[in-house]
Amino acid sequence: MAELLRIEEPAAAPLQPPQWRAFLELGFRPLYLAGALWALVSIALWVFAPQWLAGPLGGVAWHAHEMLWGFVATIAVGFLLTAGANWTGMNPLHGPALGALTCLWVLARMGFLLPWQGAFVAAVACELLFFGWAAAALALAVWRTRNHRNAGVPLLLAALGVADALFLRSVRANGYEALTTYLLCGLLCMSAIALLIARRVIPFFAMRAVGGLAIPMHTRSGQWQLAAALAAPACLLAGWRPAAAAALLAAGAIALWQVLSWKPLAVRRVPLLWILYLGHACMGAGLLVAAAHLAGGPLRAAWPVHAIGIAGFSVLIIGMITRTALGHLGRPLRTDRTMVAAYLLVIAAAVLRLAALLPTAMAGAALHASALAWVAAFALYLWRFAPLLVRPRADARPVPPPSLARIRRTAG
Repeated sequence: MAELLRIEEPAAAPLQPPQWRAFLELGFRPLYLAGALWALVSIALWVFAPQWLAGPLGGVAWHAHEMLWGFVATIAVGFLLTAGANWTGMNPLHGPALGALTCLWVLARMGFLLPWQGAFVAAVACELLFFGWAAAALALAVWRTRNHRNAGVPLLLAALGVADALFLRSVRANGYEALTTYLLCGLLCMSAIALLIARRVIPFFAMRAVGGLAIPMHTRSGQWQLAAALAAPACLLAGWRPAAAAALLAAGAIALWQVLSWKPLAVRRVPLLWILYLGHACMGAGLLVAAAHLAGGPLRAAWPVHAIGIAGFSVLIIGMITRTALGHLGRPLRTDRTMVAAYLLVIAAAVLRLAALLPTAMAGAALHASALAWVAAFALYLWRFAPLLVRPRADARPVPPPSLARIRRTAG
């Protein structure tokens, strides 16, 4: 398990000057920063200045796309490129190549905001190249080092990009029903990635942090869960909604069972852990909501999207981008009041956003309060971590690209 994400726990060190080389050292640095910033900006635009969203990808379509592919998937790419370096011993993207990948992401965000068809087409090209390049770089590292255990991860990332392409094509074709189907497919592809990551790293993190804690890794059930999570979007695309609902029911139930078996009471005093436990549990509950919706339950389509998206992904993300950033930045693995406040604000944003879906007179107020809590949470994250993400590790340990000889030894 240690090969998945090696975390050191050095003593705190004074800040060094910002450095481009350090900033482009590993994927999490620019992409965590970009994703967190865009989480803040995109929600502020959607709730408080929707009149600025005048491009071909406008309104609800822009909001849904930017939250899933502009924010959540961006964080996932940053994590996978970073974890991939540990899985394989080969850094998939760094330096100018990582900078170019980040520029593609920036150009896509700008293009989707501009009110010209040409800008939309350019944004689509940049976006799809972003996901394709990231998946190809990760696949190359996995292939060159014969890391068979993670051979499917680049395919999951590529599937997320394909769902993005289908969603954007349906926007241009003005097909609302297809739009909602492809959005849910993208959401479920991202769910498969999130479940895979969480099921691997949460037990590892917990056993490292809590002395004497022994919890199961659930390898076999995790494989069944991943199969169910992947079957759901395939069944949805084929029009087999009851089968997709059954697959989501299985994946969600396994996630909740995993959390209970991981002894949640043992981590109740460790914020870096309980936020991840909560996020994984919310993911499982969100998948059950999606199953109920696909089975014909009396739920609006917005319910599964927000239950999985804001209650699941977002709670999991705010925990992951603090925990993994601290480890890879060479900082002590402990929270401060700023981080805990960010956790609580994201949780409040999720609760208020789900409350805003209820047909009550307070729905509008709940929506605005949720947006304010969300913006404040990611502002706190940026205030705390942006100065660290642009500087070298606290212990000054370099992360050079490995030599070919090292790659061959790893492969052998």
